Amino acid sequence: MSQICNLSRSSHALSDIALCRQPARNIPPGAFAEEKWEGSRAAPAQQWKSVRKPGPSTTEPPAAIITPPPAWRAICRLAVVGAAAAMGDSGFLPLPSARSVWFLASALALVAALGVATAWRRRQQNHRRLVRVGTVSGLFIYPVKSCRGVAVKQAEMTPLGLGCGNLRDRHWLVIKEDGHKVTAREEPRLVLISLTCENGYLTLSAPEMKDLHIPAELSQNNPVKNCRVFGFDIEGRDCGEEAAQWIMAFLNSHPYRLVHFELSMVPRKSKDAMEPFRPSDKIAYPDCSPVMVLSEASVEELNSRLEKEVHIRNFRPNIVITGCGPHEEDTWNKIAIGSVEMKGVMACPRCIFTTIDPDTGIMDRKEPLDTLKSYRQCDPSEQHIYKSHPLFGWYFGIAKTGMLQVGDPVYKIIS
Repeated sequence: MSQICNLSRSSHALSDIALCRQPARNIPPGAFAEEKWEGSRAAPAQQWKSVRKPGPSTTEPPAAIITPPPAWRAICRLAVVGAAAAMGDSGFLPLPSARSVWFLASALALVAALGVATAWRRRQQNHRRLVRVGTVSGLFIYPVKSCRGVAVKQAEMTPLGLGCGNLRDRHWLVIKEDGHKVTAREEPRLVLISLTCENGYLTLSAPEMKDLHIPAELSQNNPVKNCRVFGFDIEGRDCGEEAAQWIMAFLNSHPYRLVHFELSMVPRKSKDAMEPFRPSDKIAYPDCSPVMVLSEASVEELNSRLEKEVHIRNFRPNIVITGCGPHEEDTWNKIAIGSVEMKGVMACPRCIFTTIDPDTGIMDRKEPLDTLKSYRQCDPSEQHIYKSHPLFGWYFGIAKTGMLQVGDPVYKIIS
């Protein structure tokens, strides 16, 4: 029994064997590193090679201790205790009990499983390569669906899309009294309503209207409405009678309500709206995607075909990219911006919304949609997804939340 206790205490030493020393690398912002695996399986510590592209000068910090995770250390101790139990008091293994053998085998199996999982995870990470493909030139949040966007310098990428303070992308919605959504497809002048946020209050502004102020966080006494967005149910808390009267007066229309999606409410699933999305992709009131990316070059290419140029605001992207070719965003399977990672899902199918002038609120119903149809149709094999809609911009799902800002480099992740 004393041997078992001694071996159990010595398991700390066994788990410490897993410690290793490895030079810590400090790659500054703006510099780019590719990690490559070279050579045979022998001497892996000498096989890592860091290739740095031009960036600010760096100094190599002293070696850092890499500590195994607590689970690994615990399992190593468990293996030692299991071995001791199997040996018995004699310290040998002539006649181990069935229980001792089972204990030892279980511990060793856990060690092996953890080792395989860790090796696979490291191999996946080590085979990942980043290639710079552009730079963020604009970030836009559209707090009220179909209303004017808010340009921000920095934003948080949440599981439901971009946010900045109390402003979150498409978390407010105009609805009919029966709960069905109202967008600029039905009320084009919605694009003329702008929104700011200060001191916990949202301010809605529109031509020839007095500003409307509503709290960003509504009273729990306000009723929750059952809303209908593209055939699917979702909740929204009513913003009050004053907001309803303000919107109705500006649009000179039927009675409408303004509702707010709160973070405690259940979001919609993107996959319910468009099949290519993952089950993990979720949204509040957007059409189907938490993020839409568009390059300046794609808009320039379109304008070269038009008699009257259109603005990038016609297409309402969340992230605008410069420094890449036209429609290059279509080819990015996975990208990294700042601390954010996103997974490319599908093209953005376009409708008559793009024909609304963002400065006048007048719908043309022809351009730029007709021109897009002349050269941006989908492959025949994808018509069950896009039908006859032309494609412009790319939808992304959120793989990793974080922060991003204008000026950030955009990296294509290659596994």
